Amino acid sequence: MPSSSTPNPATDAVADTATDTVAEATNGAATSASSRAPETGDYGASQIQVLEGLEAVRKRPGMYIGSTGPTGLHHLVWEVVDNSVDEAMAGHCSRIDVVMLAGGGVQVSDDGRGIPVGAHPKYEDLTAAEVVMTVLHAGGKFGDGGYKVSGGLHGVGISVVNALSEKVEVEIDRDGTRYFMSFKEGGQPDVKLKPIGDSPLEEETGQPRTGTTVRFWPDPEVFKEGTEYRAQTLVDRFQIMAFLNAGLELTLLNESADKPELMSHHYEGGIRDFVRHLNATKEALFEDVGWFEELAETEEVEIAFAWNTGYQSDGIHSFANGISTLEGGMHEQGFRSALTRTVNTYARNRDLLKKKDENLQGEDIREGLTAIISVRLQEPQFEGQTKSKLGNVSIRSLVEKATNDHLGQWFEENPREARAMVAKAMMAAKARIAATSARQTIRRKSALDGAGMPGKLADCQSKNPDESELYIVEGQSAGGSAKEARDPRIMAILPIRGKILNVERARPDRMLKNTEVVSLIQAIGAGFGEDDDEGEEGFDLEKARYHKIVLLADADVDGSHIRTLLLTFFFRQMRTLVEAGYIYIAQPPLFSTQVGKSKVYLKDVVARDAYLVDHPNAEFQRLKGLGEMDADELWETTMDPANRTLLQVTVEQATIADEVFSILMGDDVESRKKFIQTNADDVRFLDI
Repeated sequence: MPSSSTPNPATDAVADTATDTVAEATNGAATSASSRAPETGDYGASQIQVLEGLEAVRKRPGMYIGSTGPTGLHHLVWEVVDNSVDEAMAGHCSRIDVVMLAGGGVQVSDDGRGIPVGAHPKYEDLTAAEVVMTVLHAGGKFGDGGYKVSGGLHGVGISVVNALSEKVEVEIDRDGTRYFMSFKEGGQPDVKLKPIGDSPLEEETGQPRTGTTVRFWPDPEVFKEGTEYRAQTLVDRFQIMAFLNAGLELTLLNESADKPELMSHHYEGGIRDFVRHLNATKEALFEDVGWFEELAETEEVEIAFAWNTGYQSDGIHSFANGISTLEGGMHEQGFRSALTRTVNTYARNRDLLKKKDENLQGEDIREGLTAIISVRLQEPQFEGQTKSKLGNVSIRSLVEKATNDHLGQWFEENPREARAMVAKAMMAAKARIAATSARQTIRRKSALDGAGMPGKLADCQSKNPDESELYIVEGQSAGGSAKEARDPRIMAILPIRGKILNVERARPDRMLKNTEVVSLIQAIGAGFGEDDDEGEEGFDLEKARYHKIVLLADADVDGSHIRTLLLTFFFRQMRTLVEAGYIYIAQPPLFSTQVGKSKVYLKDVVARDAYLVDHPNAEFQRLKGLGEMDADELWETTMDPANRTLLQVTVEQATIADEVFSILMGDDVESRKKFIQTNADDVRFLDI
């Protein structure tokens, strides 16, 4: 989750217009990549359509891949793999193999139909395959006859990968012939497309292989922060792709590792297996995972769901054409409203809710719910801060219809599970009422106090959130030093005592009894949680008083635990604060050494060892805890904007973050132990 660069995520989502429903199902196998009926439209040179020429990609790569840091580097892989996933969604691909090459490149192979190799109707001297590789926005995902739906990074196409690579090689197996072409130095033609022999025969079928293989080596002149890929980042993304495309197998082989190991993801259960995976570290309310789908002419919806005994109500994760829609959108709205309506109808019809009882609210029903919403459609409309909110109204209607029709039927067919879920929702309703009372008490107390700020907050003078920073400091002693060291114009200090409540294991009513949690809520000034059905406002990012919130804790085990507790609180109760990139982790140095009359500070053991190479006789002092630093030392090493190092906390995949917080802060000790052992050596890239 922490990232030393500042990513500019470009996230896609999708939707279109609802038409007459042509098929529906309640209980049955998830549609698989291998069994889905292939789309009947031709996939030839005439389906490769061109929207605009490839220009200025190398000059302004951030416009196309988000950044030239680690995020943009990995987006090159996503763009190539997304092309293969498009083939899978069309029913023509069942396996995608990715290899991290020893020389720093990446190879992606699929068993799809192969990129068309015929002459392109709009370019006399180019084949369709060469157009795909050299013209921006060229591909079978635009217009009719190619792909019904597709993912991809805004559809910029694989040509952007070519433009940002020092070398690209493409092999295409189609109609029994293997073709080859290559490019160099940012997309300059090297070897024109030509046949190089017969396609190899498949072992199982004896038929000629079909598919596309792309090898590329990112250009270090573009990716100046480095061209090294992180295997775990690739594995996490490929696992989600495999969940969303039932029956599709994605493999990864890291040839550059000391012991290369083939990692594979393949889920016949699709998103039902996804729900089981997310709930693996939680206590299930019941074993069964519900699933249904609805198919229309130009749109599809597939939903899987289950409840656990936890208290979180943020377990709905939505995707459109395989792309995570972090900010939700119309598909989530349709599911939420239909879910609330269907559960209340069932509870009243079964007399689980009496006449005198109020209806259950959405947040009551969603407590402990894990649900995956996957929609597929043709023309997406994106909204929101990161363009990851689905705006097509028609998909809401389809999702509502599907949920109304199938969820009630699932309850009827699974009465024991339905009753357990309603009983849990009724307990959540009682806790919600208690939390509302506690929230109102806090507001009344704040109004009496005047500004409503916690007494221990040393606020900044600026009222402009864009420049204001809130330091959350571990311990009263360190808080005192930070107050003395800060720039009072833009820096506010909030000391916290000890470890705050683990909100992963607590309902909101208990959370609001914790003094430190209440202080955090009051200081940030934007509320917490979700809006409820009675008009009680949840967290509102627009009201946040600071756009930089810095966690400042010791670099020891206790400090790490405090940071994780704080991150859990922000992710569960103020998630949009994290998604907006407002959370940072301060990096106080661990060592110092005297050089003449000046002092050199070194961040960690790696930095110390690197320094020793050039200064073998240097003697180091391990720095004391924050509370033992004087104000000058704290300012110079940790708070001075000119010298400090801050890690920005980001969320690219909410499902992965959800899983990691459940592992770290939940009740499953074995899962937590395994996670820590696996990631201990790679904590710099803890992508939660």
